[in-house]
Amino acid sequence: MSKLLLCFAFISSTLFATNVRAENFYDFKYVDTNKKEVKFSEFKGKTVMIVNIATRCGFTGQLDDIEKLYQKYKGKNFVVVGFPSNDFLGQSPESNEEIAKFCRLKYGATFPIVEKQVVKGDGITPLYKWLTTQKGYEGDIGWNFVKFIINKEGHVVGRFSSKIDPLDESVTKNIEKVL
Repeated sequence: MSKLLLCFAFISSTLFATNVRAENFYDFKYVDTNKKEVKFSEFKGKTVMIVNIATRCGFTGQLDDIEKLYQKYKGKNFVVVGFPSNDFLGQSPESNEEIAKFCRLKYGATFPIVEKQVVKGDGITPLYKWLTTQKGYEGDIGWNFVKFIINKEGHVVGRFSSKIDPLDESVTKNIEKVL
């Protein structure tokens, strides 16, 4: 019996570790606020912006510019995926449905928004664990609206703090370079 439990524990830890330590951006998948699976494998050949969003943050107005950025480049194989998070002073306490409704009605957001995730500390979602350990872009997420740019090959090529507006020239040049 103890051998069986030991075997089960080993297999379980191996499966969990594989999920957390995904080797490739395209290995990830999440559920969006419409309960549909978003497979990152569908983003192969596309430039992607990943951004942790919040509804009650001083930077929430960036949702408007994120949507403008999405509209400007989506015809050139550019995708934005919003990751709601309540990790910073509880600035997204709403349900997934309420967050999506807020983003769509107040800011006209049409880009995919996944269900609320943990982006730092204990319970960090696998994607954010991966993002924050990529060479040259390491480090914990410090606040809402940190933006990561992933190129068509699935590599992180940019990381921008909350203080940098999505339409800032440094962001748009980074995107245009890898479109």
